[in-house]
Amino acid sequence: MAAIGAALNQRHASGEGQHLDVSMFESMLSLTLTELQTAQFDVPPPPSRPIFGPVATADGYICMAVASERTFQGMAAAAGRKDWIRDARFAKYLDRRANWGQLMDEFETWSKAHTSAACLSGLASNSVPAAAYRTVREALADPQLQHRGALAEVEDAGGRFKALNPPFRMSASATQAGARAPALGEHTGEIMVPSTFAATNL
Repeated sequence: MAAIGAALNQRHASGEGQHLDVSMFESMLSLTLTELQTAQFDVPPPPSRPIFGPVATADGYICMAVASERTFQGMAAAAGRKDWIRDARFAKYLDRRANWGQLMDEFETWSKAHTSAACLSGLASNSVPAAAYRTVREALADPQLQHRGALAEVEDAGGRFKALNPPFRMSASATQAGARAPALGEHTGEIMVPSTFAATNL
């Protein structure tokens, strides 16, 4: 999408188009920025628990983005464990990363005693980005999706179901999914060129 947008912008400015060569392999590698860097150097092994993985609460899971000293200190304050800030296992980033599993085990002593909503409230009040870790079914029940009309009712030969509309809206164009999904091969006859016609027009 970015390449198409850039090419269209250049065409608008210069009047000339260009060919786009997009590698899916390179596109996938672009999603692994941290891994791409660490693979080139000798670095400590990854922590026993993922840094951005789910954390258990009394009634589910949450995810936090503890990616700076400020958010680490906020997490410690939310859990009532400001002693972590001076703890030799966690005080410095590299030590914290090496002992991340221990840190999360200790954090879960607090989080498992509270609901997800209470944990998120405590983290938010200490400026720690966090959100509920939801199943797809739970995400589909989010009222924001209904507010934005994000789901369209679609029908096919098997019945009716909901499909996700494109995640963007356009001021002068409809972007909803079609109301009906054709069956496999339903339009074959309409789009196939008759063999006699094809033979005489080669």
